Amino acid sequence: QAQFVESGGGLAQPGGSLRLSCVGSSLMFTIYTLAWYRQAPGKQRELVADITSSGSTNYADSVKGRFTISRDSAKNTMFLQMNSLKPEDTSIYYCNTRQLRASWGQGTQVTVSS
Repeated sequence: QAQFVESGGGLAQPGGSLRLSCVGSSLMFTIYTLAWYRQAPGKQRELVADITSSGSTNYADSVKGRFTISRDSAKNTMFLQMNSLKPEDTSIYYCNTRQLRASWGQGTQVTVSS
């Protein structure tokens, strides 16, 4: 099964920033809506943001105005710029298509703590 590879997570202080990257297949980045998801311990996986092949974006209310999703299809790479981080953003972040066409990868851990 196709799998995306996430990177860029780490430890940040509240109010800080991190930039996540996701690499996948050319086909996935050309024709599908791509998405960032996150899952914290004891909670359901939730959609954070998505971006269509034409560049239209959608954000969860909890991150709207703080996070920015983007993509570089020529490099098969998607990004999530996370600003004004809050402790509640602490989660493992994953990427996939909006329709979950790829297998789940390892994700990248984001921890926000002072």
